[in-house]
Amino acid sequence: MMIGILALQGAFAEHQKILEVLGQRTLLVKKPSQLKVIEGLVFCGGESTTIALLLKKYDFLKPLEDFVKNHPVLATCAGLIVLAKEVKGGKTCLPVLDVSVKRNAFGRQYDSFEENLDIVLLGSKPYPATFIRAPWIEKAGNDVDVLARYQKNIVAVKQGNIIGTSFHPELTKDTRFHQYFISLVRVKDKEAKSNKSFNQQLITNNQ
Repeated sequence: MMIGILALQGAFAEHQKILEVLGQRTLLVKKPSQLKVIEGLVFCGGESTTIALLLKKYDFLKPLEDFVKNHPVLATCAGLIVLAKEVKGGKTCLPVLDVSVKRNAFGRQYDSFEENLDIVLLGSKPYPATFIRAPWIEKAGNDVDVLARYQKNIVAVKQGNIIGTSFHPELTKDTRFHQYFISLVRVKDKEAKSNKSFNQQLITNNQ
């Protein structure tokens, strides 16, 4: 099982380091064809406008749209903005996550901070979340699960295969968020292999 990290711009090295410490095989994704050999993908933080321009330049948009329909995706900070259906103060890029986000909602670089969050799916221990030029989610669709809030503002969500966070889980020593994402990818990968095996058996029986 392989997890890809979109490596056009941003904090892809930090995500890769954590995933590999957890024993997970990774691939830095720099071209659309590499999406065919991974089972999950991380959209890392960085500069959302730059990432959007590079996605268009290298013809990533349609392949990524197809990929996220059937594979788990972790989108952090700028990655969240890239996938949002509505961006206050900016343009949409790959609108597959039913949320409205506000860019730089918590302030600029010098307003960065860390805050402990209660995230039920990670257990009872508070999670140390790092916010850097972070967006927040102003509105989430009916089929979007809210995972975490900070001062009443939504900062983490899950919709189907997609997890979106305002904060940077790659910048903390707490690996629980990445562990959770790995578990999602593993479950989805097992389902895909099981379905493939079942379909192959049907073909064999009908021959």
